[in-house]
Amino acid sequence: MVLTEFKPVEELLIKLKDEKKIFILGCGGCTEGANTGGKAVLASTKEKLENEGKIVTGVMEIDFLCQKALIRARIKPVLDEIKNAESILVFSCGIGVQSTSAVLVKVCHPALNTITFGGITGTWQGTERCDTCGDCILDYTGGICPYTACPKKLENGACAGQSNGKCETDPERDCGWELIYKSLKKMNKLDILNKFIPPRDYSKILPSPALGKTRLWALDEEEII
Repeated sequence: MVLTEFKPVEELLIKLKDEKKIFILGCGGCTEGANTGGKAVLASTKEKLENEGKIVTGVMEIDFLCQKALIRARIKPVLDEIKNAESILVFSCGIGVQSTSAVLVKVCHPALNTITFGGITGTWQGTERCDTCGDCILDYTGGICPYTACPKKLENGACAGQSNGKCETDPERDCGWELIYKSLKKMNKLDILNKFIPPRDYSKILPSPALGKTRLWALDEEEII
C-alpha cells in the first residue's frame, strides 16, 4: 500500500486562490486504506471548498488512479463537468496525479503528499513513478515529477547538458524538463514556470513519529481477531 497524508488546508487554498471552478477526483485504492480518501473525504472537501466560495463542478472516485486506461474509461460520463473546471483536485498518491494529468489536459493539484514506508509499493501500470518525497509539487510541473523524470532531480528547469530534448545521461531518454515544458505549454500554463520551487526538504520523506506508531506503518502487526 502506498502511504499518503493530507496537505495542509491552507496550502490547498493558496494553490486554488485564483481558480473558481474545481473538479474533485479521488482514488478508491490506497488512499482509502490510509484514511486520506473515500467518498466521505471527497464530500467533506466539496463542502469546505464551497464554503470558501468555490464552485465544485463535480466529484468522482475511480478505483485506481494509477491506471490511465481505467481513468479514460470511467471519466466519460463526467467529461463536461471536468471541461467546465479550471483545475482538478486529486486525492491520490503521486502516481495517480501523474496518470490523471497524462489523460486530462488540466492542472492537477495534489491534495495529498506521498511518503515512503519501505518495502514494495505494487506493480507500476505505466511510465509514471513517484519518489515519495512527502511534498508533492506536480501542479507546478505539468503533472510530471521532476524527481523521477530528471536523473539529476532538478527542481527549477533543465541543466545545460540536455541536447535536442534528450538527457545527457542517456541520449535515448527525454529530458524531464523538456517534458514538463511541453505539458505546461499544452495546458497554456507556461506562466507557472515563473514560480520558484524551494529546495527539497528531505525530512518530509519519512513519516512523522506519530504516524510511525499507527497500524498504517505496519499493517500486518495488527492483532487478528
